[in-house]
Amino acid sequence: MCGRYASARGKQELLEEFQVELDGASDEELGPDYNVAPTKPVYAVMSRVPKAGPDGRPVRQLRVVRWGLVPAWAKDPSIGSKMINARVETVAEKPAYRKAFAERRCLIPADGYYEWAVLDEKDAKGKPKKQPYFVRPADGGVMAMAGLYEFWRDRGRADDDPLSWLVTCTIITTDAVDEAGRVHDRMPMLIERDRWGEWLDPGTPNAKGFLIPAGSTGLEIHPVSTAVNSVRNNNPELVEPLKEA
Repeated sequence: MCGRYASARGKQELLEEFQVELDGASDEELGPDYNVAPTKPVYAVMSRVPKAGPDGRPVRQLRVVRWGLVPAWAKDPSIGSKMINARVETVAEKPAYRKAFAERRCLIPADGYYEWAVLDEKDAKGKPKKQPYFVRPADGGVMAMAGLYEFWRDRGRADDDPLSWLVTCTIITTDAVDEAGRVHDRMPMLIERDRWGEWLDPGTPNAKGFLIPAGSTGLEIHPVSTAVNSVRNNNPELVEPLKEA
Protein backbone atom coordinates (compact mmCIF):
# COMPACT_ATOMS: atom_id res chain seq x y z
CA MET A 1 0.00 0.00 0.00
CA CYS A 2 0.99 3.65 0.04
CA GLY A 3 0.21 5.24 3.40
CA ARG A 4 2.78 8.05 3.55
CA TYR A 5 4.71 10.03 0.99
CA ALA A 6 6.73 13.21 0.53
CA SER A 7 5.73 16.19 -1.61
CA ALA A 8 8.05 19.15 -1.16
CA ARG A 9 7.95 20.82 -4.59
CA GLY A 10 6.43 24.26 -4.77
CA LYS A 11 3.22 24.94 -6.64
CA GLN A 12 4.90 26.94 -9.39
CA GLU A 13 7.29 24.07 -10.06
CA LEU A 14 4.40 21.62 -10.34
CA LEU A 15 2.48 23.95 -12.66
CA GLU A 16 5.45 23.94 -15.01
CA GLU A 17 6.39 20.28 -14.57
CA PHE A 18 2.91 19.02 -15.45
CA GLN A 19 2.26 21.72 -18.07
CA VAL A 20 -0.84 22.87 -16.22
CA GLU A 21 -3.12 25.28 -18.11
CA LEU A 22 -5.29 26.35 -15.19
CA ASP A 23 -4.24 26.96 -11.61
CA GLY A 24 -7.28 25.60 -9.83
CA ALA A 25 -5.55 26.21 -6.51
CA SER A 26 -4.88 29.91 -7.11
CA ASP A 27 -6.07 30.83 -3.62
CA GLU A 28 -4.29 27.91 -1.93
CA GLU A 29 -0.63 26.97 -1.71
CA LEU A 30 0.63 24.01 0.26
CA GLY A 31 3.98 24.14 1.97
CA PRO A 32 6.63 21.41 1.61
CA ASP A 33 5.38 18.22 3.26
CA TYR A 34 7.85 15.43 4.01
CA ASN A 35 5.30 13.30 5.83
CA VAL A 36 2.05 13.39 3.87
CA ALA A 37 -0.54 11.28 5.70
CA PRO A 38 -4.16 10.30 4.97
CA THR A 39 -6.80 13.08 5.26
CA LYS A 40 -4.20 15.80 4.60
CA PRO A 41 -4.71 18.30 1.75
CA VAL A 42 -2.56 17.37 -1.27
CA TYR A 43 -1.99 18.53 -4.82
CA ALA A 44 -3.63 16.66 -7.69
CA VAL A 45 -3.34 17.20 -11.43
CA MET A 46 -6.54 16.58 -13.41
CA SER A 47 -8.23 17.45 -16.71
CA ARG A 48 -11.71 18.98 -16.50
CA VAL A 49 -13.95 21.10 -18.67
CA PRO A 50 -14.11 24.59 -17.05
CA LYS A 51 -17.57 26.00 -16.41
CA ALA A 52 -16.71 29.04 -18.52
CA GLY A 53 -14.66 27.12 -21.08
CA PRO A 54 -15.12 28.55 -24.59
CA ASP A 55 -14.61 25.33 -26.53
CA GLY A 56 -15.81 22.66 -24.11
CA ARG A 57 -12.50 20.82 -24.06
CA PRO A 58 -10.89 19.38 -20.90
CA VAL A 59 -8.23 21.66 -19.44
CA ARG A 60 -5.31 20.37 -17.39
CA GLN A 61 -5.39 21.93 -13.93
CA LEU A 62 -3.82 21.70 -10.50
CA ARG A 63 -6.11 21.49 -7.50
CA VAL A 64 -5.88 20.90 -3.77
CA VAL A 65 -7.86 17.85 -2.65
CA ARG A 66 -8.04 15.72 0.48
CA TRP A 67 -6.33 12.34 0.53
CA GLY A 68 -8.87 9.59 1.21
CA LEU A 69 -11.60 9.15 -1.39
CA VAL A 70 -15.20 9.77 -0.33
CA PRO A 71 -17.68 8.27 -2.85
CA ALA A 72 -20.50 10.56 -3.95
CA TRP A 73 -23.03 8.19 -2.34
CA ALA A 74 -21.31 8.11 1.07
CA LYS A 75 -23.39 9.27 4.03
CA ASP A 76 -20.36 10.38 6.02
CA PRO A 77 -16.99 11.71 4.76
CA SER A 78 -15.15 9.82 7.51
CA ILE A 79 -15.13 6.79 5.19
CA GLY A 80 -12.34 8.52 3.28
CA SER A 81 -9.71 7.61 5.89
CA LYS A 82 -10.20 3.96 4.90
CA MET A 83 -10.02 4.61 1.15
CA ILE A 84 -6.55 6.05 0.66
CA ASN A 85 -5.58 3.29 -1.80
CA ALA A 86 -7.39 1.47 -4.61
CA ARG A 87 -5.97 -1.83 -5.90
CA VAL A 88 -5.22 -1.86 -9.60
CA GLU A 89 -6.70 -5.36 -9.87
CA THR A 90 -10.20 -4.24 -8.82
CA VAL A 91 -10.34 -0.46 -9.33
CA ALA A 92 -12.42 -0.73 -12.52
CA GLU A 93 -15.08 -2.92 -10.87
CA LYS A 94 -15.48 -1.87 -7.24
CA PRO A 95 -18.54 0.38 -6.72
CA ALA A 96 -16.53 2.93 -4.73
CA TYR A 97 -14.04 3.48 -7.54
CA ARG A 98 -15.37 2.36 -10.93
CA LYS A 99 -17.15 5.60 -11.87
CA ALA A 100 -14.18 7.71 -10.82
CA PHE A 101 -11.87 5.38 -12.74
CA ALA A 102 -13.94 5.86 -15.87
CA GLU A 103 -14.26 9.64 -15.63
CA ARG A 104 -12.09 11.20 -12.91
CA ARG A 105 -8.48 10.04 -13.11
CA CYS A 106 -5.70 12.23 -11.78
CA LEU A 107 -2.00 12.34 -11.01
CA ILE A 108 -0.68 12.80 -7.48
CA PRO A 109 2.78 14.45 -7.56
CA ALA A 110 5.35 13.12 -5.10
CA ASP A 111 9.07 13.16 -4.45
CA GLY A 112 8.85 9.59 -3.17
CA TYR A 113 6.92 7.40 -0.75
CA TYR A 114 7.60 5.53 2.49
CA GLU A 115 7.24 1.84 3.16
CA TRP A 116 7.98 -0.27 6.24
CA ALA A 117 9.82 -3.59 6.33
CA VAL A 118 9.14 -6.03 9.17
CA LEU A 119 12.38 -7.04 10.92
CA ASP A 120 13.25 -10.23 12.76
CA GLU A 121 13.90 -8.21 15.93
CA LYS A 122 11.18 -7.50 18.48
CA ASP A 123 10.53 -4.44 20.61
CA ALA A 124 10.00 -4.24 24.37
CA LYS A 125 6.36 -5.30 23.94
CA GLY A 126 7.31 -8.37 21.95
CA LYS A 127 6.09 -6.99 18.63
CA PRO A 128 8.22 -7.19 15.47
CA LYS A 129 10.20 -4.03 14.79
CA LYS A 130 9.63 -2.17 11.52
CA GLN A 131 12.23 -0.26 9.54
CA PRO A 132 10.94 2.60 7.35
CA TYR A 133 12.35 3.08 3.85
CA PHE A 134 12.04 5.92 1.38
CA VAL A 135 11.46 5.04 -2.28
CA ARG A 136 12.14 7.70 -4.91
CA PRO A 137 13.04 8.11 -8.60
CA ALA A 138 16.76 7.48 -9.06
CA ASP A 139 17.03 10.52 -11.34
CA GLY A 140 15.52 12.85 -8.74
CA GLY A 141 12.53 13.58 -10.95
CA VAL A 142 8.91 13.93 -9.95
CA MET A 143 6.89 10.80 -9.21
CA ALA A 144 3.46 10.86 -10.87
CA MET A 145 1.27 8.47 -8.90
CA ALA A 146 -1.94 7.32 -10.54
CA GLY A 147 -4.98 8.51 -8.64
CA LEU A 148 -8.74 9.00 -8.78
CA TYR A 149 -10.73 11.94 -7.46
CA GLU A 150 -14.34 12.36 -6.44
CA PHE A 151 -16.81 15.06 -5.38
CA TRP A 152 -18.92 14.68 -2.25
CA ARG A 153 -21.83 16.99 -1.40
CA ASP A 154 -22.56 17.87 2.20
CA ARG A 155 -26.37 18.03 2.18
CA GLY A 156 -26.36 19.71 5.55
CA ARG A 157 -24.88 22.92 4.11
CA ALA A 158 -26.39 25.60 1.91
CA ASP A 159 -25.69 25.54 -1.84
CA ASP A 160 -23.64 28.74 -1.64
CA ASP A 161 -21.53 27.50 1.28
CA PRO A 162 -17.93 27.05 0.04
CA LEU A 163 -17.64 24.02 2.33
CA SER A 164 -20.65 22.27 0.82
CA TRP A 165 -18.42 20.35 -1.61
CA LEU A 166 -15.50 18.12 -0.65
CA VAL A 167 -13.01 16.92 -3.28
CA THR A 168 -11.03 13.83 -2.32
CA CYS A 169 -8.58 11.43 -3.93
CA THR A 170 -7.13 7.93 -3.68
CA ILE A 171 -3.84 6.45 -4.93
CA ILE A 172 -3.92 3.32 -7.09
CA THR A 173 -1.50 0.57 -6.01
CA THR A 174 0.02 -2.34 -7.90
CA ASP A 175 2.52 -5.16 -7.32
CA ALA A 176 5.89 -3.79 -6.22
CA VAL A 177 8.90 -4.38 -8.47
CA ASP A 178 12.67 -3.79 -8.40
CA GLU A 179 14.14 -2.79 -5.04
CA ALA A 180 10.78 -1.61 -3.73
CA GLY A 181 9.47 -5.18 -3.88
CA ARG A 182 12.04 -6.29 -1.32
CA VAL A 183 10.43 -4.12 1.33
CA HIS A 184 6.71 -4.47 0.56
CA ASP A 185 4.63 -6.31 -2.01
CA ARG A 186 2.65 -3.21 -3.05
CA MET A 187 3.62 0.19 -4.46
CA PRO A 188 1.87 3.17 -6.07
CA MET A 189 1.01 2.74 -9.74
CA LEU A 190 3.17 5.22 -11.65
CA ILE A 191 2.27 6.89 -14.94
CA GLU A 192 5.06 7.60 -17.43
CA ARG A 193 5.42 11.19 -18.60
CA ASP A 194 4.48 10.41 -22.22
CA ARG A 195 1.18 8.91 -21.03
CA TRP A 196 0.10 11.67 -18.65
CA GLY A 197 -2.23 13.23 -21.20
CA GLU A 198 -3.93 9.95 -22.05
CA TRP A 199 -4.38 9.00 -18.39
CA LEU A 200 -5.87 12.38 -17.46
CA ASP A 201 -8.17 12.68 -20.47
CA PRO A 202 -11.72 11.76 -19.32
CA GLY A 203 -12.43 10.85 -22.94
CA THR A 204 -9.82 8.07 -23.12
CA PRO A 205 -11.88 5.17 -24.50
CA ASN A 206 -10.11 2.30 -22.75
CA ALA A 207 -8.32 3.34 -19.58
CA LYS A 208 -8.15 -0.34 -18.61
CA GLY A 209 -5.10 -0.50 -20.84
CA PHE A 210 -3.20 1.17 -18.01
CA LEU A 211 -4.07 -1.59 -15.56
CA ILE A 212 -1.06 -3.82 -16.16
CA PRO A 213 1.71 -4.95 -13.78
CA ALA A 214 4.49 -2.41 -13.39
CA GLY A 215 7.72 -2.94 -15.28
CA SER A 216 11.10 -1.64 -14.19
CA THR A 217 10.45 1.69 -12.50
CA GLY A 218 13.86 3.35 -12.13
CA LEU A 219 13.34 3.75 -8.40
CA GLU A 220 15.91 3.67 -5.63
CA ILE A 221 15.35 2.90 -1.98
CA HIS A 222 17.13 3.57 1.30
CA PRO A 223 16.36 3.19 5.02
CA VAL A 224 15.33 6.32 6.90
CA SER A 225 14.81 7.38 10.49
CA THR A 226 11.89 5.98 12.48
CA ALA A 227 11.00 9.62 13.16
CA VAL A 228 8.73 9.35 10.10
CA ASN A 229 6.51 7.00 12.10
CA SER A 230 4.95 10.03 13.78
CA VAL A 231 2.95 12.40 11.57
CA ARG A 232 3.97 15.20 13.93
CA ASN A 233 7.47 15.04 12.49
CA ASN A 234 7.81 16.91 9.21
CA ASN A 235 11.22 18.03 7.99
CA PRO A 236 13.70 17.32 5.15
CA GLU A 237 15.72 14.97 7.36
CA LEU A 238 12.93 12.39 7.17
CA VAL A 239 13.85 11.45 3.60
CA GLU A 240 17.61 11.32 4.17
CA PRO A 241 19.39 7.93 4.32
CA LEU A 242 20.28 6.68 7.76
CA LYS A 243 23.89 7.60 8.51
CA GLU A 244 24.55 4.29 10.22
CA ALA A 245 23.29 2.51 7.11
